[in-house]
Amino acid sequence: MTTISLVQGDITRQSADAIVNAANSSLLGGGGVDGAIHRRGGPAILEECRKLRASHYGKGLPTGRAIATTAGDLDARWVIHTVGPVFSTTEDRSDLLASCYRESLRVADELGARTVAFPAISTGVYRWPMEDAARIAVETVRSARTVVEEVRFVLFDERAYEAFARQVG
Repeated sequence: MTTISLVQGDITRQSADAIVNAANSSLLGGGGVDGAIHRRGGPAILEECRKLRASHYGKGLPTGRAIATTAGDLDARWVIHTVGPVFSTTEDRSDLLASCYRESLRVADELGARTVAFPAISTGVYRWPMEDAARIAVETVRSARTVVEEVRFVLFDERAYEAFARQVG
């Protein structure tokens, strides 16, 4: 069974087999978690992302999918990049958000990762409401078939931490 833990802090400071990046589809870096991971992880991550764009992902990584690269200078073996959906008030995209967590765990299993650190995907510039994002994340991880031993949600601030804590119970 997978253990779920919560940490308030900076995901780029975590020690884990894999750190999940809330990437944009270009895989070439951006703001928020994505920018922080690329900055702290160094140029090796961007170099592998560019190779992915030049081969299988010429149009970018689709929303809800996940792919791994080196973790560069981070205290991890891999970065698993996943593209969260932009929140919409007119279309239910919950399945795409859940897919980010499921696909990231599937990639983690393929890599042999036992510890995975996740951010609160889509809750920044993609404006997903924190309470709903926490519910989807925790429910999806709890129901996932995975050999990952620990999923650590690394929440940037107290509001996010408390939303996830309410879901974990």
